[in-house]
Parts: sequence; C-alpha cells; structure tokens
Amino acid sequence: MLANGTIDQFSNYSQFTSLDELNLHMRAWIKGNPDIFSKSELIGLYRLTRYCAKVLGVSNVKIGTILKGISEEFSGNGISRSTFKRMIVKAKDIGLLKVLELKRQHSGGQSSNLYVIQRHPNWAESVVKKQQSIEPPSHEKLNPHKTKQKLKTNNNNKKEQKRKETLDHTYTSDRVPVAFTTLVKNYFDCAKTIEELWRMAEIAAYKQSFNEPTDSIVPFAITSFKQTVRAIKNKPIHKPVAFFYRIISHKFSKAFYDELVEMGCTFSGERISLFLSPSKI
Repeated sequence: MLANGTIDQFSNYSQFTSLDELNLHMRAWIKGNPDIFSKSELIGLYRLTRYCAKVLGVSNVKIGTILKGISEEFSGNGISRSTFKRMIVKAKDIGLLKVLELKRQHSGGQSSNLYVIQRHPNWAESVVKKQQSIEPPSHEKLNPHKTKQKLKTNNNNKKEQKRKETLDHTYTSDRVPVAFTTLVKNYFDCAKTIEELWRMAEIAAYKQSFNEPTDSIVPFAITSFKQTVRAIKNKPIHKPVAFFYRIISHKFSKAFYDELVEMGCTFSGERISLFLSPSKI
C-alpha cells in the first residue's frame, strides 16, 4: 500500500503530456460508453477530473472533498457517497480508472485513494491528425540562404496576399452564415478576416465535440465576437482572431457543464465537452 502525500509525488503515474491529450481520451471513454453513467454519476466523474489537472490524470482527493464541492456548486443539491462510489466501480470496470489504496504516513491506516485516469485503448490517432489538419498552419521561418528567385516569389506571394485582404465583406464565402458576416463587417470589413473568424468558430466547435448543426454555432460565434470587440475597445488586442478563438472555445467547453447543471436534461454521448481547461485549474 502506498503512503499518501502531496499529489506531486505521484507524477510518475500520469499517462498524459497535456490537458488537450487528457481531454481527448476522456471524451473517447465517454463517447464509447454513453449509457454507462447516470447523470449524477457523470457529475461525480466531472468533478473528479477537475482535480486531475495539476498532475495530469492523477488525483488523491478525498471523497468528502468532492461531495462537498458538488453540494456547494449545486446549491445544496449534491450527490450521495454511494453514487460516487458506484461511478468509481463503473469507471474501473470499463478501464477508465485505476484505483490504488493509500495509507496514512504516520499511523499507517487507510487514507484516501489514488485515482489514475487510463489512456483509451482504441483512441483513434486519426482524430488528432484531423484536428491538426484544420489548425492554422505555423509560419514558415525564413531561410537566409534562399535564392533571389525564391525571395522574389515570396514577395509576389505577399503582394497577392495583400490584394486578397483588400476584398470587402461582399466577397465572403457562402459557407459563412449571413448573420455572422452582417455583424463582423461592421468592425472588420474584410472577407478574409470574416472567413478566418468563422473558421476558428468551426475549429472550436469540432475540438469541443459540439456536433450540432451550423445554425447552432452562430449564437456562440456572435456572442464571442461581441466580447472580442468589447475587449478591443478597452485595450489593444494584437491578435483579435486568436482572442476570439479562446473566448468561443471556453463557451463550448462550458456547454457541457451547463447540461449537467440542468439535471432534467438527457445526456447524449454525441455531445461531450472538455472536462478540463486551463481556466479551471
């Protein structure tokens, strides 16, 4: 039996290198087992994962601490200890969790457990490749040994890029919803910028597994853009598109949490949001 202590001493049990990787595996577990957990059990699982951010996928939090946090967050409407333990058993059965008993350092008696989130065995690497394929390409570093011909080509490309940037909103692609274009054009009357903002909205929706029709994405995009404009008015924002992406990503992430708060709603394995985000650590 392991001796309990600070969570840092269990860092060797972590199987993940980033929050994004941990979140992808958690979504894979839940999507692959959409009917395993009840709504109350999902709340317990969601709360447990929030304690797995410091050491990715690992926590030695006490059950009482988790139950108290849930009760406070839901205004006294928490879950029972038996419900939480039932969730742990189910998570162990499907392979999501590994649970190790811990002992107190001085007395040697039973302490809290160590919860270790496991990697999903059938996690498709193609998911990551697909996400990477829609990520904005990184800027190529200039090679000081390029020939004059290549430099001339680059200059021509820059001129062509500049010409495209001058196109106003009337040249925006039809794939961008009209409502979004109508709003953005008042602040950025540039087809390329409007299309890039909408592209970020689609990427955020995809990463958060927001598998809803395009019309459902529009309200999130409009609200996020308005918050972006408000921020720009208050202080200089050097990268408005990146700022917009962070806001809308957080909104899609929060959508899952809001579903759990509405206890009467039906949980769908096809709509899982991030369990963890840097803003909640």
